[in-house]
Amino acid sequence: MDFNLTKEQTMIRKMVRDFAEEVIKPRTIEIDTEAKFPLDIFEQMGELGLLGIPFPEEYGGSGGDTLSYAIAVEEIGRVCGSTGLSYAAAVSLGASPIYYFGTEEQKQKYLTPLAEGKALGSFGLTEPNAGSDAGGTKTTAVEDGDDFIINGEKCFITNASFAKTLIVTAVTGKNEKGRNIISAIIVPTDTEGVTITSNYDKMGVRGSDTAEIVLDNVRVPKSNLLGDPQKGFSQFLYTLDGGRISIAALGLGIAQASLDKALQYAKERKQFGKSISNFQAIQFKLADIAMEVELSRNMVYKAAWLKDNNQPFTKESAYAKLFATETAFRAANQAIQIHGGYGYMREYEVERYLRDAKLLEIGEGTSEVQRLVIARQLGC
Repeated sequence: MDFNLTKEQTMIRKMVRDFAEEVIKPRTIEIDTEAKFPLDIFEQMGELGLLGIPFPEEYGGSGGDTLSYAIAVEEIGRVCGSTGLSYAAAVSLGASPIYYFGTEEQKQKYLTPLAEGKALGSFGLTEPNAGSDAGGTKTTAVEDGDDFIINGEKCFITNASFAKTLIVTAVTGKNEKGRNIISAIIVPTDTEGVTITSNYDKMGVRGSDTAEIVLDNVRVPKSNLLGDPQKGFSQFLYTLDGGRISIAALGLGIAQASLDKALQYAKERKQFGKSISNFQAIQFKLADIAMEVELSRNMVYKAAWLKDNNQPFTKESAYAKLFATETAFRAANQAIQIHGGYGYMREYEVERYLRDAKLLEIGEGTSEVQRLVIARQLGC
């Protein structure tokens, strides 16, 4: 076993950490309170090559690996959960499916601008009546000559308001068993009939765009079909497996931020004549957070390593997503407790970590779904 990062991975960590500290951190409170998507920050991230880390250079990417990308998500999430979520969604959901399953023409046309950071992508899976039950998709794509005509509605879609391309899941027919065939189709956001609204007032990750998409007789060419039309469902399950690594990395970043803040405050805060870090009750809280953060990091990095080495990673990505996101919530909650009354105040930031962390137990498959995935991988 080798737990050392490569020279390239270490350089990426430093670059992203410096960018996060210098550019994102001064605006994190503003991003949260104003619930405003920081488009200019994403333009800078694009110029740095962060949006193309796990993609080959031939498609405008940086030629990095999944672990390097997970490290980048972790470092951004440590500073700003909103920016971290939108970054993770842009790469794992908006661009990766095109890389995994797209034709050469689709990669050149749609993936390249995403990897170069010149555009954002979005993934439309969730519907009002199809959340955890993704197989219950109601959106339809009906063949009409050389085109598909798409009708349906998507909700809780990250980055859609600022995306150039959507990947939407839709029912394209029935298989021999009479079950719905769910396919993935690339839909440029400027296509007639696409309406995107962002009116959600959210508890956390408020600076990450979350939108509703209505598809009303949207016509796109059949050439926009992504991958095997018969395997759309398994394709987005694979996409979600990879996406879970990035959400786990985001949870890890928030958990690390909670630990950093709690430790710093505990050393500075005086009660009964000494720093509260001298009290065993506080020490035990910090020890538990530190342990769970490190365990989360090992899980996230292992899942990324397995993916990079073309080994099965479904179970491990579920482990990582479940444990790291629940660790993020616990760590933020304890950080608030350590801060006492100050932890409840916005200016100390730990309350934001709790609000941001909560979404991570829901998005990209709820904690309950992760447990189902793990149980099935165990043969239950």
